[in-house]
Amino acid sequence: MKYKHLFFDLDHTLWDFEANAKATLQELHHSLQLEERGVYDFELFYTNYLAINEKLWERYRNGHIKQEDLRIKRMRQSLLEFKIADETLAQAMSTQFLELLPTRTILFPFTKEILTYLAGKGYEMHLITNGFEDIQHKKLKYSGIDSFFKEVITSERSGSLKPHREIFEFAFNKTKALPEQSIMLGDTLEVDIQGAINFGIDQVFVNHHAITTEMKPTYTINSLKELKEIF
Repeated sequence: MKYKHLFFDLDHTLWDFEANAKATLQELHHSLQLEERGVYDFELFYTNYLAINEKLWERYRNGHIKQEDLRIKRMRQSLLEFKIADETLAQAMSTQFLELLPTRTILFPFTKEILTYLAGKGYEMHLITNGFEDIQHKKLKYSGIDSFFKEVITSERSGSLKPHREIFEFAFNKTKALPEQSIMLGDTLEVDIQGAINFGIDQVFVNHHAITTEMKPTYTINSLKELKEIF
C-alpha cells in the first residue's frame, strides 16, 4: 500500500454538519418558541446562522476570538438579524444547541460503508478536526463511527487549528506516522487541503458540493464511495 495512515476531517466530510445543525436549530425553534419571540422565518434564520458561524469560525481559526465567544456570538448575532437583543435567550440557545447537536447522527452517504472497507484493507485511520474535544467525541459515538479511528486529534487537544502546521505536527507525533505514508482527507480547501500541502502530505479533496477550484489536490472526489478507486 502506498499509504498506511489516513487522516480524516470530520465535519462536512463524514458528519453532515449542515443537516445536523439544521435539525437541531429546528428543534430549538420549536422548543424555545422562537417564532413567537420574533424569528418569523426559520429558513432565513438557518441561512443567517450558517453564514455567521462560518465567519466566526474563521476568526477563531485565526486566533481573533476564543471558544466561548464563538459559541455565544453565533446565537447572539443570529438573533440580532431579527432585531432580537436577548442575552438570556442567546445563552439558552447556545447551551441547548451544544447539548443536542452532538447527538445527531446524519452522515454523508457511504460513510460507514467506506470506513468499513478501509478498515478491512488494513489502513490506520485518524481524525484531525478543528472541533472541540467533548463535542467531536460525542458526534463520533452517537453516529456510530468512533471505533474506526485510532487517534482523534482536535484543535482543543492539540492547541492549534488546521491549516496551521502545529496541529499536523501534534497528530504525527501521536500516531508515529510518516508523511510519505500519510494522506489527509477533507472538504475545505483553505483548511484541510492547504494545511496538508503545507505539511508536505498528499490530500483527498472531498468535494461534496462539486465546487470549482484552481487548487490541484492530489485527488478530488465528489462522493465518499469514490475512495475505493484510490485505496
